[in-house]
Amino acid sequence: MASATAVTRPSSAARTAQVPAGATVTDPALVRRAVQAAAVGNAMEWFDFGVYSYIAVTLGKVFFPSGNPTAQLLSTFGAFAAAFLVRPLGGLVFGPLGDRVGRRKVLALTMIMMAAGTFAIGLIPSYASIGVGAPLLLLAARLVQGFSTGGEYAGATTFIAEYAPDKRRGFLGSWLEFGTLAGYIGGAGLVTLLTALLSSADLLSWGWRVPFMIAGPMGLIGLYLRMRLEETPAFAAEMEKAETRRPKVPLREMVTGQWRSLILCMGLVLVFNVTDYMLLSYMPSYLTSELRYGETHGLLVVLGVMAVMMVVQPFAGALTDRVGRRPVIAAGCAGFLLLSVPALLLIRQGSLLAVALGMGALGLLLVCFTAAMPAALPALFPTRVRYGSLSIGFNVSVSLFGGTTPLVVTALIGATGNLMMPAYYMMAAAVIGGFAVWRMRESAGRPLPGSAPAVDPR
Repeated sequence: MASATAVTRPSSAARTAQVPAGATVTDPALVRRAVQAAAVGNAMEWFDFGVYSYIAVTLGKVFFPSGNPTAQLLSTFGAFAAAFLVRPLGGLVFGPLGDRVGRRKVLALTMIMMAAGTFAIGLIPSYASIGVGAPLLLLAARLVQGFSTGGEYAGATTFIAEYAPDKRRGFLGSWLEFGTLAGYIGGAGLVTLLTALLSSADLLSWGWRVPFMIAGPMGLIGLYLRMRLEETPAFAAEMEKAETRRPKVPLREMVTGQWRSLILCMGLVLVFNVTDYMLLSYMPSYLTSELRYGETHGLLVVLGVMAVMMVVQPFAGALTDRVGRRPVIAAGCAGFLLLSVPALLLIRQGSLLAVALGMGALGLLLVCFTAAMPAALPALFPTRVRYGSLSIGFNVSVSLFGGTTPLVVTALIGATGNLMMPAYYMMAAAVIGGFAVWRMRESAGRPLPGSAPAVDPR
């Protein structure tokens, strides 16, 4: 591993500038590489998750034969949700490990496991071939994915946040979710292409395997990018303080010592992920199964919404550096509270324009979270426990509320017959998120807790 001085050594221009005493002068080239590695890895992860969501109807037919399409979809989303139930376990393992041995090594390990789990799905025989073993193998692969993902997002946000200068952390962190959207677009685009080019029989027979098989090469690319990086300046400074190998941080310190921040983290993650999974994972299936919208048309609409979100994402991230994280997140919560019902009523009109307008409005509101959260969440915790505490808070909230969103909403619609349930669910999440953002402290332009100020030499 390269020494910390390679990360923090100031350039000639920086030496002549007035820098606060004890500040870390960031290296723009290293910061750029760190953002790229984290974003590309996140793109690969969410390509995998996105493919599963967008091809859920076909997967239901392959692995869960039934005469009831709703039962098939529930079974498929049940396997989807199962991965989120083990995410806290992954967070409990990878988070503390990242605080002990370093962010880079753990992120490389999660990349390998995620790619392997996704690639394995593409190899599983169908229910028609091996019977009940097929859904069991699917569940096992999803559990591997979920376990590895327990250390992915918290590690990636921590990695970028600890590399970024204080005044540009929002902009640089927003590229992580840019990678998420790119992964979703890649997954949605590939599924859309396969759906358009292949017959239903071919898609059901072998076409559904193609997206999952791509995960292997993508994982190797992400692993290469991550292994080329050095450890973050903040973690390197913690290592220097210890002078030897970092001691194990007690779980009690990560949880009870940070309980206020953990509660805020869970509230912020709840509104972020409920709305995220509702729009990007559940709505394609909602359009198809509940509104009888054409599969290809529904996927194309979501694909277009995500493309617009990608364009807006970096600008919204830069906005959080100027006006703060709290106003941007609060605007998103208020928007979902007020506009979820009108947006879903538009979507239910069924016409392409109405669906696009409704989905577009929800997508732009979601950008308030995707742009601000990668910088806001790591700033809740000090460097010593940042990876571990953030992994625990993030994954517990995602497991309970985010990843279960498609399953819960599908079940609520089945039980009540009320197609407005997605809107009501997002509104409830917005209320909880609004309370969390009211209680959180502003972090824009300030050093991360437990870290020295980080300045850009330019």
